[in-house]
Formats: sequence, C-alpha cells, structure tokens
Amino acid sequence: MTDYTDYMADLLQRYMKYQETQFANEQTFFDSKYVKPANPPVFIRSKARENIITDPTASEQEKKELYDLIPESEFHQWYRSMNSSQALAHSVLGNLFTHNCLHYLSELKDDEGIDLLGKAQISSDNFAMEYKVNYLGESHFHSTSLDGYVSGDYRIAIECKFTETEVGPCSHAKSTSKNPKPPCDGNYSMQGEKERCLLTERKRKYWRYVPQLFKWKNDSDLYPCPLNKNYQLVRNILAVGVKPDGTVSINNGHAILIYDERNPAFRQDGDGFTAYTETRAALQEPTMLRKCSWQRIVQHIREKDEFSWLTENLCLKYGL
Repeated sequence: MTDYTDYMADLLQRYMKYQETQFANEQTFFDSKYVKPANPPVFIRSKARENIITDPTASEQEKKELYDLIPESEFHQWYRSMNSSQALAHSVLGNLFTHNCLHYLSELKDDEGIDLLGKAQISSDNFAMEYKVNYLGESHFHSTSLDGYVSGDYRIAIECKFTETEVGPCSHAKSTSKNPKPPCDGNYSMQGEKERCLLTERKRKYWRYVPQLFKWKNDSDLYPCPLNKNYQLVRNILAVGVKPDGTVSINNGHAILIYDERNPAFRQDGDGFTAYTETRAALQEPTMLRKCSWQRIVQHIREKDEFSWLTENLCLKYGL
C-alpha cells in the first residue's frame, strides 16, 4: 500500500497545482464537500465538463461533438473527480476522435509488441464511447458498457483504467459495508437453484459463451470462479468475441486494457496485472486481450507535434 499511497500523493500534488493555475479565478467550479487533504479536486455537477481537456481554439460545435461522445447520462459516479479514468479517456480518445486522428492508435504496438489495433480499421465513423452491448442477456441497466468501441468486421473493446486498484471484479461476490455477505461466495459452484452462477440464473449468457473463447469449462465446479476477479475483462472479450446473432469467433476482435504504468495495481503481481495475465492465459487465442499504457499513447501523440495543448495539459494535470 505504501507504493500506492506515494502514487496517489504525487497525483494529488499535480491536481492541486493544475487547479491553482488553470482555474485560478474559477474556484467555485469545485465541490466544497470534497475539499479534504487526501481527496482529489471534484467539480460541481454543472461544471463536470471542465474535467475534460479541450482545444482552446475549438468552436462551440467542435466542443459539442467532443462532449456528445459521452452524454451526461453515461457519466460514471466519479466522472467529476480528477481521478476519473472516464474523464481521462474522454480527453485523450475523445480529442483524437474530434480531430480525425484516431488512426494514431493503429500506429502503436501493445506491451507484447503486437499491433495494438490488429486488423481493425478505426475512424471517427466506427468509433464510440460508452457503447452498450445488448446481446449477452443483460438488463438495460446492467448491460456491458465499453469505454471505447470500434465496430466493423473486426471489432475492438477498449477498457480504460487510471488510479483504480483492480480491473473490475464481479459485484455479486464482493463484500461491501452495505452488503458484507454477498450472494455469491466467489466460486463457480451450485449456489442458486439450478445453475452454478447466479448470473446465469438471471438469464445472463456469459457462461454460455465462455468455453468457446476461454479454456474454462462450464460443466464442472471451479474454485475460485475465474470470473470473480476478472469479470470486467471477460465481459469485454465476450463483447467482441460474440456477435449479436450468437455466433462466436476468436479471430474477429480483441479487447485492449489501457492503464497507468505508475499505478502499482498494474505492475508485476498487482491486482490489475494479475487479472490481465490470468485472463489472457486462459484465452483460446491470447491475442484477444492486449494492453497498452497511457504513457505509450500520450508519448506517440506528443511525437506528432500536432496536439501540444493536449499533451502539455496531460503532463500538467496527470504527469503523463
């Protein structure tokens, strides 16, 4: 935890300096309820868009195009916080979108030296943020939402992380102060009336498709359940490996995890790193899951020398 504490302390110092220099005359933009030494700055709801880095020369129409990529109804709970990975993704991917420069991503390699986007053809015409998947048997309110999505014959799901301490475990097995005894014990074993997974009983189709994309079987007990800690990454894989008609392919898409390489959770043995390596190792086709740091992406944008306003602010605000 010491490493994570130091990591967050460094970010908090950057946020405070960024707040002082970029919002010197606009301190009312920040929510006073969250002004505490250990808290990042949090914008008031009406100023949430200020958490996005925008082109100072952008017209109102260009700003609207950027804002509309993620409507307010799709804001995560802490979008207003400077810690927000969603706001960071909106600043980086959103600005590449509005400036027709998403192809920069196709010029990058992932951490394994593989083409980051593979066979995908990315453009502003086939890219979306907070894309809702509607073919995994989920309810509207619990549908898989992809941070970034590239549609077409070859599809890509993008999962963006920043200060998170994990990628995204299954909430049905996670203890909280409000729910100290969750409905699932974290194992893939008979816990409901008919199914080993409570989500399967609730008509979600994850385990129908998992054996076709992963080495995990669905006809015997598994201790622990492999989706317990790897839930979000598995759903991203299912989103691109399964088509709306229910057919499955290991060759027509992959998921990308974007992370902060300073975050201890995504270093060797960190929870995020472990979730990634476990999920990738279990895939029938390991290249269906790739990862790339924000640092690698931002440095590539910096080398293009066309977005100095963006890269300078990413450095000031996040140290990227």
